[in-house]
Amino acid sequence: MSTSQIHVSVFLSSVFVLFGLLSVCTNATENITLGQFVRDGQTIISVGKKFELGFFSPGNSSNRYVGIWFYKIPIRTVVWVANRENPILDRRGVLNITDDGNLVVMDGDGKLVWSTNVSIVARNSTAAVLMDNGNLKLRSGDNSNKDLWQSFNDPTDTFLPGMKMGYNSETGENNIFTSWKSADDPSKGNYHMGVDLQRTPQILIWEGFKPSWRSGEWDGQTFVGVPHMRYLYLFGFKLISGTKKGEMYFTYTVPNDSDILRYWIGWDGRMKKLRWDEERKEWILTRSEPTDDECGIYNRCGAFGRCSQLDSPICSCFHGYEPKDSQQWSKGNWSGGCGRRTELQCEKNSSEIEDGFTRLEGIKLPDFSKWVTGNGSNGRIECEDECLRNCSCNAYAYVRGIGCLIWSVDLVDVQQFQEGGKTIYIRLAGSELLGVNSGISKQIIVIIAISVVVLLSISIYSLWRFIPKPKDLWRKRNEKLQLFVSSKNWEFSAKFSGPNDFIKDGQQGNVPELPLFDFDCVAVATRNFSEENKLGQGGFGPVYKGMLPGGQEVAVKRLSRSSIQGLEEFMNEIILIAKLQHRNLVRLLGCCIRGEEKMLLYEYMPNGSLDSFIFDPAKQGQLDWRKRFRIIEGIARGLLYLHRDSRLRIIHRDLKASNILLDNEMNPKISDFGMAKIFGGNQNHANTDRVVGTYGYMSPEYAMKGLVSFKTDVYSFGVSLLEIVSGKRNSYISHSEHNSNLIGYAWHLWSEGKGKEFMDSSIVDTCLYWEVLRCIHVGLLCVQDSAMERPTMSSVLLMLESETANVPNPKQPTFSVV
Repeated sequence: MSTSQIHVSVFLSSVFVLFGLLSVCTNATENITLGQFVRDGQTIISVGKKFELGFFSPGNSSNRYVGIWFYKIPIRTVVWVANRENPILDRRGVLNITDDGNLVVMDGDGKLVWSTNVSIVARNSTAAVLMDNGNLKLRSGDNSNKDLWQSFNDPTDTFLPGMKMGYNSETGENNIFTSWKSADDPSKGNYHMGVDLQRTPQILIWEGFKPSWRSGEWDGQTFVGVPHMRYLYLFGFKLISGTKKGEMYFTYTVPNDSDILRYWIGWDGRMKKLRWDEERKEWILTRSEPTDDECGIYNRCGAFGRCSQLDSPICSCFHGYEPKDSQQWSKGNWSGGCGRRTELQCEKNSSEIEDGFTRLEGIKLPDFSKWVTGNGSNGRIECEDECLRNCSCNAYAYVRGIGCLIWSVDLVDVQQFQEGGKTIYIRLAGSELLGVNSGISKQIIVIIAISVVVLLSISIYSLWRFIPKPKDLWRKRNEKLQLFVSSKNWEFSAKFSGPNDFIKDGQQGNVPELPLFDFDCVAVATRNFSEENKLGQGGFGPVYKGMLPGGQEVAVKRLSRSSIQGLEEFMNEIILIAKLQHRNLVRLLGCCIRGEEKMLLYEYMPNGSLDSFIFDPAKQGQLDWRKRFRIIEGIARGLLYLHRDSRLRIIHRDLKASNILLDNEMNPKISDFGMAKIFGGNQNHANTDRVVGTYGYMSPEYAMKGLVSFKTDVYSFGVSLLEIVSGKRNSYISHSEHNSNLIGYAWHLWSEGKGKEFMDSSIVDTCLYWEVLRCIHVGLLCVQDSAMERPTMSSVLLMLESETANVPNPKQPTFSVV
């Protein structure tokens, strides 16, 4: 053989060896067809290179399994396992489609260890396809291209976007997610996550066959038993039912295609929401249920018991109930629960007072509710009637988005929340409601009955005499209403049909024309100021959602008698905000005054306040960088209008994230002008004896000396800007070298060129890094100690919106160090 022949032979041998090695490493396809084998060491990859399928060994184990994992993530994260109960002990396993059309896993001896096990119609034309959402489908290759089987309907421990968590009562299918036994063993562990056919729509975690945690019912926006996971629907989480007979399931999508999210039931029994952080190259835990809160344990306090983490002991019986075993209860064994002190009088011919209901607010509704009716106009009253008609009904609740729920079984798994939660009405004997013994005498009953009749007669007469006529129920545009108000700063006489004189701080002005709403009609619009309509609580008082007759939604601020604000702030809002018109200022629609009742009606902002997004780990991801930058610009434009362009030059004095409201398109609107101050045409600063606002957002000269100027708002804007960028409140932050508030933390990182570490991790993938750095730079300029060194809002806007604008370097803020 010649030398050239030898070289050619060696070259061809090398090529064959190379192709052999490549064939062992991967297949350049997302399909497996009849006759094709995927051997241990080979993989298939979805067409968009999102997921990969092949053989793997978990943790420190040498056992081999067929699984699916994320393709681009360096930390192998397995989301599905085929032969989880039957590992292969060596590396001779194969995955292929057999002659009967099923996808199977076989060991090196040809033994079947896993199969899709479906009846195939077109046996010779089936193919397995790995989709970009992580779903492995076995499809008929005929013209129908029908899905014969899919891994999404045979889940392991990971709930991916697009998967279904639920059931089909007609077919008996139920997608239950089961944990691994351990990090080294993907076989079925002791914890399961899914939906129960016997319950209203909600997610449960079971330990074995015993519930260990539940989410509470789905109300169309979130799970009512997990108040800190508000507005899950904004993350694409939703309930699907009725598309197919008997089918009901939860599913979700991701707001950004570049986001990688997963819900995972761990071998510790916790459902965890994780997000992949590309910069840090790690999974970030954003939510875990149950939490470490002891009350999160299913039915911690037994039947008719309530668990509150703020109480000691944490368990207590409902009003009208007492421990069934007082000795065990006193020892901290609450599993026996509670029982009624007084039997119900339903369907008894007795002289006892009829049964009634006691109200319990802010709770996780009990398990095993029964859904009765939808959302009617008199929903709660109809729901109460439904419960009263059923002698076995122990409680009812009317929840917006769900309807009427009643409980004819023991009330179990009830938790008291510090914030959020729903209201339940618990049925009790009449004597328990009156706080007297069940042996109340007939004489007392007669006295009570007579008193009720007298009071009812007086009430009917009063209603007939004083109730407004239908034509006067809503806006009284032409009626003169004289209000005489006196305090140290106000002399006021006004009618709400046109401009009227007022004097404040010795300055003459006028009250703009403003619709006056009747109190009774505001009460109707807010469902009598019900808890279901309550949007929140501020220094002014509670805020309620209302619906005007024409269908317009409004937000109603009701001045509380115990409010830390008062009459002056109320009048300030009327005088100021009614005169202001700007797309970044909330719009005042009218007011309501009757006796001590004082209310303001605003346009309704469906997305609530900015702080509910940027400080909530579950919602931060909804505000990508573009949205945040648009919000920053909008706030700046609104302040510029107040300072320079409005008819009244105004300093807000209480600018912060909770006073920035977001409309349905996430546009910001500045609200709450109760603390605002009017400046004259040439006036730029003033002294005040009354320092108002929120510490942490006040400029140093205002907080310590009472010196207020337009630069006071600039300082507050700077703090808010840094909060929006970082997703952190302006509060104490500890790190390795410094102890400081958010301002000091921003200065420390920015001055050392580590601005990226200051950013909220949820915006890393969507931001322009130079743009974020400029925002931090501008924010530090706005919080300079000296008001003279802070920019005006016109300069702030120029620096934010122009890449070529000159941005001077800030000095280290003295007041940033704690």
